[in-house]
Amino acid sequence: MTKITLLSLVAASILFTACGDDTKKAAAEATAKTTEVAKETASDLEKAAADAAEATKKVAEELAEAAKDLKERAVETTAAAASMAKEAMSDDGAGKAAYAKCSGCHGKDGKTKALGKSEIIAGQSSADIESKLAEYKAGTRNIAGMGTLMKGQVTSMSDDDIKAVSAYISAM
Repeated sequence: MTKITLLSLVAASILFTACGDDTKKAAAEATAKTTEVAKETASDLEKAAADAAEATKKVAEELAEAAKDLKERAVETTAAAASMAKEAMSDDGAGKAAYAKCSGCHGKDGKTKALGKSEIIAGQSSADIESKLAEYKAGTRNIAGMGTLMKGQVTSMSDDDIKAVSAYISAM
């Protein structure tokens, strides 16, 4: 738009130059005005570009800081999860000891389908395992015909034993 205005004013000033001294004077004034407007526009554009560059730099710094914070949180969360898993695995031996009678069917690592029928228990959430064991203990769960066998295994387990073995299995 600025280029079109500038060209129009220059063209008008050239046309008026053929019309006499007054026209030449008017053309010179128009050219001076056009030059002044062009300088002001260029100055405004330079200022806008500098402002945009500064704003971009500020946003980049904020994003870098946010990324750093997220990385720190991820490291903290990973460390906490590893600590919880280690704690669940050690569990002062309670979970491991309670799992001893489970390992005959589910395997040492919990990745064996008991009697070729059940699901793999390693890695399931502690809450899921705890609720399933409570259902077996109550006699309300019978998956793949394993209800009676599982009820016999968990009947002697206390609620604390069930929680410990659930935490141990979920950390496998």
